Amino acid sequence: MSSRRASPRPSALSGPPGRFSDELRREADPTWDAQFEHPFIRGIADGTLDSERFRHFIRQDYVFLIEYARVLSLASARAPRLEWQQRFAHLAVETLETEMELHRAYAGEWGISGAELEAEPAAPTTRGYVDFLLETASRDDFAQLVAALLPCLWGYSELGLRLAAGAHAPRYASWIELYADEEFAGLAAWCRGVVDSVADGLGEEARSRMRTAFLACSRFELAFWEMAWRRETPVGKT
Repeated sequence: MSSRRASPRPSALSGPPGRFSDELRREADPTWDAQFEHPFIRGIADGTLDSERFRHFIRQDYVFLIEYARVLSLASARAPRLEWQQRFAHLAVETLETEMELHRAYAGEWGISGAELEAEPAAPTTRGYVDFLLETASRDDFAQLVAALLPCLWGYSELGLRLAAGAHAPRYASWIELYADEEFAGLAAWCRGVVDSVADGLGEEARSRMRTAFLACSRFELAFWEMAWRRETPVGKT
């Protein structure tokens, strides 16, 4: 999905002490801080990010969204509660029918055609991230899957809120506003709640597997910004 600088962490996603998701966030602090200070993100904030790097990100993010919708569908299929099954199914449909259409429209504003988006192959980092998510969704339990999904939703929301709260140039303002949206913050908070609910009552071994998935996807999120910054060549593309 498609984010800020070192202003205080937004209260919209804070919660009561002792939450498992807070433990996950503290363990991932170095990786998340590296995201917030990454030159790609700092370039979005001050408007100096090279347009070709941003276009590369937009194309790869589209590739990611296609596979992310698959993972959301699998989360729906594996959810142990009906309300979670319904919400993940809704998110999968919304991603395919609404978010991807908005993504195509936004890409068009940057001179990227729909045909270019559809023809874009995955860069190695993108492929590695989606393969990890799909394998987690297919082979591991629901607890690990929802922990793997959380860094993308929560990270983008925190990133958007941080950037929107600080000084930022108008060049990427509409993109910042997309992820600073209250509804998106609510979605991230909901996913945190699912993680906390699933973790409640689990033993340390199961929680450790959740922790591993969360930290792995936090690292993939950081790698995705680096992939865009370096304009990593997609497999099969010259």
